[in-house]
Amino acid sequence: MMLIAAVWIVLLLSIGGIALDRVLTNQLRSEFDSRLLIPLNAMLRSADLDPFGEVRFNSILGDQSYLEPGSGSYWQISGEGHEPWPSRSLWDDRLMVRDVNAVEPVFYDSDQFEDEPLRMVQRSIQLPGSDVRWQFVVAQKRSDLDDQIAQVRGTLVWAFVILGAGLFLMVAAQTWYGLGPLRRIRRAIVRMRSTGTNRVTEPLPLEVQPMVEELNALLAHSEKQAEEARTHAGNLAHALKTPLTVLNNAAHAHAPDLDETVLRESDTMQRHVDHHLARARAVGRRATGLSRTSAMESAEGVERAVSRLYHHVRFDLTGSRNSEVAVERQDLDELLGNLIENAAKYGGGSVFVTIDAEPERAECVVWIEDDGMGIPEKERDAIFGRGARLDTGKPGTGLGLAIVRDVAEIYGGTVTLHESEDLGGLLVKLILPRAATAG
Repeated sequence: MMLIAAVWIVLLLSIGGIALDRVLTNQLRSEFDSRLLIPLNAMLRSADLDPFGEVRFNSILGDQSYLEPGSGSYWQISGEGHEPWPSRSLWDDRLMVRDVNAVEPVFYDSDQFEDEPLRMVQRSIQLPGSDVRWQFVVAQKRSDLDDQIAQVRGTLVWAFVILGAGLFLMVAAQTWYGLGPLRRIRRAIVRMRSTGTNRVTEPLPLEVQPMVEELNALLAHSEKQAEEARTHAGNLAHALKTPLTVLNNAAHAHAPDLDETVLRESDTMQRHVDHHLARARAVGRRATGLSRTSAMESAEGVERAVSRLYHHVRFDLTGSRNSEVAVERQDLDELLGNLIENAAKYGGGSVFVTIDAEPERAECVVWIEDDGMGIPEKERDAIFGRGARLDTGKPGTGLGLAIVRDVAEIYGGTVTLHESEDLGGLLVKLILPRAATAG
């Protein structure tokens, strides 16, 4: 930031200095030229022709410097066919004049004399009674003008150097002060790492407060993820502890039903592992960012897969095709797959699926209905427990609804059980957050 500011300061001050130099030098040169016009106008007023057709003055010029040789002030009158008439200050030298036909005075510089650069003004005029255009020239050495210009430029250079240095120091101080909150945030993060705190609580300016809030939100999210991971690990370890103890005791006791015990406890452990892996996958995918999945496309895919397993079941799928939920496609397939398969397995042969069944709600509501026996209201909460079964006479692990509930809650949704008014069986209401609209 300071380097960019320094470049811009140098560039802008250079442009401003050049512009100001042009204005001041042009002003000094204009004042110098206006002084040259005074003797030129005096020459024109007093010029006249003598009987021989030569130019002469009918009055004496008042400036004595034109009478002193080498004084630096000179004049000369010349015309075609006539010898130049110089001022006495020129002595044996003559001015090299230009061929000027302009009526207005013409100013220009001359380096005719090696050690004495001149500033000259020249005007062409035709005197009454003469056919010759006479060139009236007044010259003045430029040393005074050049000294004034050099003095002005020196003053400008020093003034702009001091101004540029002051501006750079101001930018440096402003940058250092402006970035102070970031240094404070860095120190706060260092303190968090060294002291074990988990939030930036130091009051900071409003400009960086949103960043601090986002940082605290990220820390809270990471803390929640870590806590969930610890909870899952602890739950899994606790769930596996009892089956492993049973297996260990049966193995040491050489139990006659060891094979049955191994199969039974292995199934139990498999259910726990599947359950926690499903939760871990959902948590991990949720952390990657905001998801967007078409609920209808997921339901159609699940319906095609389940219909191959249950050929006798009639599936009806209806609802909005534009409904999108903030759930990863793989997790939504798992949610709908468990619910639709349960409806086909335990129903009486008909399964109705309605996508966005309550479009007036802020969330997307999916209904899965069957014509089975349903579940008594007092048993509906218990059925979500791990290992709980809708019908113990049919194969299964009793893990589907537990996974559905946990995965739905991870994404901020819910799943509840009701009685289907149309089919008379079970109505599962799955509520999921809608995907954010673009823009």
